[in-house]
Amino acid sequence: MIDNLKKILNEDQDPKAIEKITAKLNNLLMSNEEIGYIAVQKKPAVTIFPDSVVVTNKRIILCKPKNLGLSMEFIDYDWDDIAGSFVKEGILGAEFTFSTKSDLTHTIDYLPKNQARKLYTYAKEQLDILKNGVVNSIPNVQDEVVTEDENLNQVQIEEIEEMETEEVTNFAEIVPVSQPVFNAEPQNQFSQTEIKNEKSLADLSQDELFEKLQNYKKLLDNGLIMQGEYDTYKKEILSFM
Repeated sequence: MIDNLKKILNEDQDPKAIEKITAKLNNLLMSNEEIGYIAVQKKPAVTIFPDSVVVTNKRIILCKPKNLGLSMEFIDYDWDDIAGSFVKEGILGAEFTFSTKSDLTHTIDYLPKNQARKLYTYAKEQLDILKNGVVNSIPNVQDEVVTEDENLNQVQIEEIEEMETEEVTNFAEIVPVSQPVFNAEPQNQFSQTEIKNEKSLADLSQDELFEKLQNYKKLLDNGLIMQGEYDTYKKEILSFM
C-alpha cells in the first residue's frame, strides 16, 4: 500500500489524513481488493474531520468521521450498482457525484479539483470494465496504452518498465545523499541542522520515509519552514518511496 500512497500524495494530499484513512481500511478490504485512489475534502475553513472518498477495484467507499473523530461511518456501493458519475468544478473546489441504479445520488463537495478528476477517471474506467466485460486486469488511475495485439502490448509494457527502472537508477546516482541547502531565514536554522544530522534518505525504509514526510508537514504547519522548502523536501522523499 506504500507504493500506492506515493501516487496519492503527489496530488497535494495531507500525509496524516491519508495515513488515518488507510489504517482504518486495512481490516475492511476484501480479498483481492486494492485501493485505486483516495480523495479528501478541503473546505475553505479549517476542517478537523473531513469526509473522504475511497475508490477500489470493487466499490466506492464513503468515509464520514463521527463523534469528534472517535468513530468512522463507512458507506459503500459496488461498481455493478453504480449507474453513472460526473464532476462539477467551481471556484473553491469540485464536486464528485455518483448515482446508483436504485436512483440514489451522492455528492461529495469541496474536493480539490485534481482529486475530483482522478475519482471521475477511475469511476469511468470501472464502469467501462463492467460494460465491456474486461475483468482480467485492474485499471490504474494513470493513462494506459491498450492495443488489440496482446503480444505487442506485452512488449510495450516491458519496454516501459525497463525505461522507468533506468530513470530511477540514474536519478539516484545524480541526486546527492545529503539534503539540499537553502538560504533559510534564522527561524529555520533548527530544522536545517536537524536534517543534516539524520540518516540519508537512501538508507531509510518506506515507513521511515513516510514518517519523515509527516514531520516536515508539522514543521510547515508550525511555521518553522517555508512552503517552498516543504515542497522540495516532499518531492525528494517521494522519489525514494
